[in-house]
Amino acid sequence: MRIPDRLRSGIESIDPRPLLRRARASGAALLRHDRLRDDRGDVPGWVLVALMSAGLVILLWTLAGPLLSDVFQSAIDRVTANF
Repeated sequence: MRIPDRLRSGIESIDPRPLLRRARASGAALLRHDRLRDDRGDVPGWVLVALMSAGLVILLWTLAGPLLSDVFQSAIDRVTANF
């Protein structure tokens, strides 16, 4: 799209620097606001993650606890047998 000559001189005389400074400042303020809002936390989400992690640990410990104990004891016996 071509800008008519009678409008072109007005557009060329506009200094974009103040507008860019304002845009940069408001963009930075929005980013700070978003970071602050995000940092307040999603408490129900984090509680759910913590509970699910604890549940997985309990499940794995119940299923694989005896096997892991045997593997650990075997490794300790091999290390201490050399002394």
